[in-house]
Amino acid sequence: MLTLASKLKREEGVRAGRTSAGSNDASHRVSVRDRLLIKEVSELEANLPNTCKVTFPDENKLYHFQLAISPDEGYYLGGKFQFEIEVPEAYNMVPPRVKCLTRIWHPNIAETGEICLSLLREHSIDGTGWAPTRTLKDVVWGLNSLFTDLLNFDDPLNIDAAEHHLRDKESTNEESQKHIALMSRRIRRWVSERIL
Repeated sequence: MLTLASKLKREEGVRAGRTSAGSNDASHRVSVRDRLLIKEVSELEANLPNTCKVTFPDENKLYHFQLAISPDEGYYLGGKFQFEIEVPEAYNMVPPRVKCLTRIWHPNIAETGEICLSLLREHSIDGTGWAPTRTLKDVVWGLNSLFTDLLNFDDPLNIDAAEHHLRDKESTNEESQKHIALMSRRIRRWVSERIL
């Protein structure tokens, strides 16, 4: 999986040989972000919640990956929600950028995919925002918790979803299940179109 790690080791060996020969090639430098990601991706894969799955479209680009969350309890039970995570070059001084790719009726996720999760903010009033000590594991566990214990109706991004919950909790569950059923139908239709 970690082909980038192998590549880095080879490049370090080559660079060590060039440096001893008096050559210094700056084009072979590896960013701090990429070095951190090798360690963090290994840690993440070893500690992934059972409701989550991480995929890398390009194994050499650990800074861009997708996360699928399939909650096993609560309002979103039975759904599968896709997130795209992009780790900027300035990582770990700034948080990863995350977007929800699945349309969802959720107080902390806008229908356009923006996410309200304090650890994804560079600066937060409550002091729980991003810090250089946080890792990708924290991000994944935080996103996973948005479907259970971090579900926040008091500070919503999607005000309609939060107000709907406050008015009628049972109806909120029905609305969530409608979105899940609609998503499932779209996926089945997409798959059948690809097969035919």
